[in-house]
Amino acid sequence: MFKEKLQPFIDRHKEISELLSSPDIASDIKKMTELSKEQSGLNELVEKAELYIQTAEAIEENKELLGDPELGELAKEELTELEPMLPRLEDEIKVLMIPKDKNDDKNIYLELRAGAGGDESALFVADVFRMYTRYADLVGWKVEIVSSSDGTAGGYKELIALIKGDSVYSKLKYEAGTHRVQRVPDTETQGRVHTSAITVAVIPEVDDVEVDIKPNEIKMDVYRSSGCGGQSVNTTDSAVRLTHIPTGIVVAIQDEKSQHKNRDKAMKILKARVYEAELQKQLDETSSQRKLQVGSGDRSEKIRTYNYPQNRITDHRIGLTLYALDDVMNNGKLSLVVDPLIQHAQAEAIQEAGL
Repeated sequence: MFKEKLQPFIDRHKEISELLSSPDIASDIKKMTELSKEQSGLNELVEKAELYIQTAEAIEENKELLGDPELGELAKEELTELEPMLPRLEDEIKVLMIPKDKNDDKNIYLELRAGAGGDESALFVADVFRMYTRYADLVGWKVEIVSSSDGTAGGYKELIALIKGDSVYSKLKYEAGTHRVQRVPDTETQGRVHTSAITVAVIPEVDDVEVDIKPNEIKMDVYRSSGCGGQSVNTTDSAVRLTHIPTGIVVAIQDEKSQHKNRDKAMKILKARVYEAELQKQLDETSSQRKLQVGSGDRSEKIRTYNYPQNRITDHRIGLTLYALDDVMNNGKLSLVVDPLIQHAQAEAIQEAGL
């Protein structure tokens, strides 16, 4: 029975409460923090589990009273209210029982790069970045451009942004991959539809404790910045390129006038990319690589098409097609795509866990 699957969570929650009141734990700040975090993660699940058990028991009690001449009618009325609650609670609890991705609560580095399509691809990077910023505005996140490289006809050849807020990674981790656009470019005189593509990477922000990079593992090069950046940006060796020797990962930042600031930015991104590479390695070794299982995604995989002539957006992984491209791109309504992706991933996880 489903009810039996809930008891271990209730027991663990109770055990943690008892441990937290123990003098031994009170003197161990690290252990106390770990237990408090675990308890916090169980609170909603246990609350709904207890409500589910109470509801199931109330249903059984009312069923036994159906034949009672005095209470039968009242029991029937209560069953009408209680019975629909049980499957709804069960669905909610199953989602809460899915093992939590340890990165879900983290901020992210969003990296957008122009791909096939030349100038049009660079222009689409700017459009997709605007889509994410407008979605961020709607959900209360903050977006900060960390580094950018302008396209020759506008837009960006590359753009890296830090997005901060509540559970950013959990919402955007399925955005990683190749995004394809089909539209008539401004430079097209014959009205023909062109196809271009950009790649999106979603990398969780990490702190120093999570990634240990030794100084002798980093090669640093400095050089003069290029492109538009103010009067003094390209007169000193302020641009910084960091290479992580063990993995070959390279990060170059030139947006700031200060070499020190560029190095700090580059170091943060480097740590995040090294962390992502290690995460990807672990996933490759332990998972069956379902389409939505890997949050960091296969960047070579075409995940979504944006068709402007038809006002259509299609996510190829779950077969989702919406004729609401304008709303998604210009009005920030990316939840029309993000929410079905999350629900699909949850359904897969529930099935895999046998819940």
